[in-house]
This record gives sequence, structure tokens and C-alpha cells, in this order.
Amino acid sequence: MLVEYIAGNFHGIIPLGDIIFYVTDFSLIAFIIAMLFTAIVYLTKPEKQLEAQVHEFGDKFNYVTVEELKIRRFMSIVCGIATAFSMLTGDLFDFALFLAVIGITNIGIVSAVEKEWVLNAAFHYGIIAIISSLPLFGGAALILGKTGTLSIFELAKNGNELFYQKLLYAVGMIGETGVAPFYAAKAEMFRAPGAPYILMIHLSSLLVIVRTVEILLTIS
Repeated sequence: MLVEYIAGNFHGIIPLGDIIFYVTDFSLIAFIIAMLFTAIVYLTKPEKQLEAQVHEFGDKFNYVTVEELKIRRFMSIVCGIATAFSMLTGDLFDFALFLAVIGITNIGIVSAVEKEWVLNAAFHYGIIAIISSLPLFGGAALILGKTGTLSIFELAKNGNELFYQKLLYAVGMIGETGVAPFYAAKAEMFRAPGAPYILMIHLSSLLVIVRTVEILLTIS
């Protein structure tokens, strides 16, 4: 099967009601990476970001308050868990749902930052993510309407022509993850103080992009 060539060996499934996780070499490695970084986020303390002051001598530290710390840590953990399980899911609709959760938590990670330029970037990214949910779920709906299934493994066997449906699905993913040049200003969110929580935004986007490419190649 093509999926075995792309994702490696198939090790089995984990059924959880309507959600079925498929365990392959690729999905297992990506799941472990996401959970590892989630554990790092949970265990580490945020950075103290140093800023140079213009026209003044000396430097200034940006401190993260306890209230802000709790919100950002919680959102980072939820983002990491959603990213980890999006690596395992074998259903296009469930993958789209995980992408929506990742987009919401990405905004939540910086929502408590008391910096106007960070909040503006998060607001505009949120608008793009909301708009992108239409092609994302619309692409999944069109694939379901044409093939009668959303299972990635079943779609790998069918051999249907799904170029435009996959293109629409990919556009939705690009908007949800804020890939440049679709929305390059998402990089402004990365400049917010408080790593490693901010790094979870970057990691989730990278893993989702790789996973989406793997899915689209599998169902071709």
C-alpha cells in the first residue's frame, strides 16, 4: 500500500468510539515528539526576556505574571495534546477538528500577553483561522461526498481523483496553521516573551504541515 511506503510500517489501530487512531512508524514518532515537548512545557519555567531600551542606558526584563503563566501553560498543554493526537488520527474530519483546536490554543497561548502588537497579531490570525475553517471542512465534505468515506486508509485504496478536493483541504490547513505567505504576520506572535510556551505554536504548525503532506500523498 502507498500508506505503508510513506508512513512506514503499520502497527495497528486504537479505536476510541468514532475516533480511530492508526499507529504507523511516522505517526508514532510524531506523537512521541509532540508529547515530549508537551512534557517540557509542563515542567519548565518561562524565560525572562531581555529587551534593550532605546535612548536609555541599561536593559529591561519582561516578566510573566503567575496569572499569565497559568493560562499560557494550560493552553500550551492542550495544544501539545491536540497536536499529538492529530498525528495518530486516521480520519480527515477528526484531523480537521484537531487543527481547529490547535488554532484556538495558539491564540490562547498569547491571549494573556499584555502587549498590543502581540494581541493584534493574534486577533488577525484568529480571523484568518476562522475563514480557513470553510475550505478545511469543505474539502473534507467534498471528499466524503465523492468517495463515501473519510478514512485515510480507505481513501488510499480507492484511487479516486481528488486533486481539487485535496487542494481545498490544503488551503484550509495553510490558513489554520498560518503558513507564510498566507499569513506571514503570525511570526509576530513568536516574539512574545515566555518561551517555551511560544515555541509550542511553532512546533504544532510544523508537525501539522508534515502530517498534512503525508495525508495528501497517502490518499492520492
